[in-house]
Amino acid sequence: MMTPPTEETSDARRIQWLSRWLAASCLTLMIVLPIAVIIYWAITSPADLAARGNLPASTIQGSFELWQRVAGALITGVPLALLLMGLWQARKCFKLFESGQVFTPDAVRCLRQFAGWVMVSVFAGILAATALSIVLTAHNPPGLRHLSVGIGSDQIFTLFFAGMVWLMAVVIAQGQALADENATFI
Repeated sequence: MMTPPTEETSDARRIQWLSRWLAASCLTLMIVLPIAVIIYWAITSPADLAARGNLPASTIQGSFELWQRVAGALITGVPLALLLMGLWQARKCFKLFESGQVFTPDAVRCLRQFAGWVMVSVFAGILAATALSIVLTAHNPPGLRHLSVGIGSDQIFTLFFAGMVWLMAVVIAQGQALADENATFI
């Protein structure tokens, strides 16, 4: 005789389905994002690329040489690589969730590492934008080259998000430790 699904089994199936979907999304992003960066640096206009280095479009004098586009792609590739490491950890976490391992030390570790990689990626992105300002204006005449440093609301929000995820991982770990401790008293 079959028992009707309970709300708990329905929730577990939803978590499993969503976790599978998110794990696949992480993998897709890990493939698509590097390709998108290469295409972006290959076809985007110098004026639009200037924005990546926190520069107004008017600071770019003429067109770019191939080395500038390659250097720009490599520079922006560093924070992207760090973000991809974070996505890898997120994927591992979602795979654990999919298999029913939600409140485990491994899941907590993956969440913390995801948050850590995202934070490092943000700081690397700020440094990368500064390096880009140098590369993008390297062929400008003396006196018209730029060094730009900037931080925007997107970086602040991403740091806030990563901090929230890290804190949630800490809270989950503490909750699991308390549950384990309480289980020994029964």
